[in-house]
Amino acid sequence: MNDRHLFLHGGSPPFLEKMGRRFAGLVSKIGKTAILFIERDGWQDYMNRYTAVLKENGIHHYIYIPLHISPEEIVSNLSECTGIIIGGGDTERYQKYIVGTEVGKCIQAMYQNGVPVAGFSAGALISPSICVIPPIDNKKNVHLFLDGLGLLNDCVVSVHFSKWNEEENLKTAVMKTNATIGFGLDDGTCAYFINEKLSFEEGKKVYRYTANNVESTT
Repeated sequence: MNDRHLFLHGGSPPFLEKMGRRFAGLVSKIGKTAILFIERDGWQDYMNRYTAVLKENGIHHYIYIPLHISPEEIVSNLSECTGIIIGGGDTERYQKYIVGTEVGKCIQAMYQNGVPVAGFSAGALISPSICVIPPIDNKKNVHLFLDGLGLLNDCVVSVHFSKWNEEENLKTAVMKTNATIGFGLDDGTCAYFINEKLSFEEGKKVYRYTANNVESTT
């Protein structure tokens, strides 16, 4: 059975040095790496932020997949890939386009088969079974609790943790969802899960909240 690999980033790209090297080591140098994103002005130039560190580590073949195209076309493109990157931006739209769709089912199946998945900001938020979106990150300005991709279970994730002052929101999310643990990810931080267990960290801080306290680790 293949190991499962998930890289969650607390902010925007690029990959950090060590995690970029690890991700690059897991994907085929002759295969394609998919970048799922919501199209906006200037997106072509922005893609280099996702790929720069990977290119330094020998990964040169990418397919850029905007999420507004048909699910059938997305799935067809994804099925050719040996790595998946889910971008950042409007978390509600990422959740709508991916979770509970054929696209989401494809990502889940590929992840179970050992294809590494990386999520940046919104991509990290939708990765657990429950996607928690804080008030600062949605137009309704309320705490949203939506279905997630289910690549991680029994936990919740918060991004831009220090920048958005997310400690109380993370505590609330853990209590409301009855999750065993909540992970708060700062900008410039990556948490790397192997078989759904946090195995390595790089960057600033990963905050853990269980029961009564948040503790930071380096």
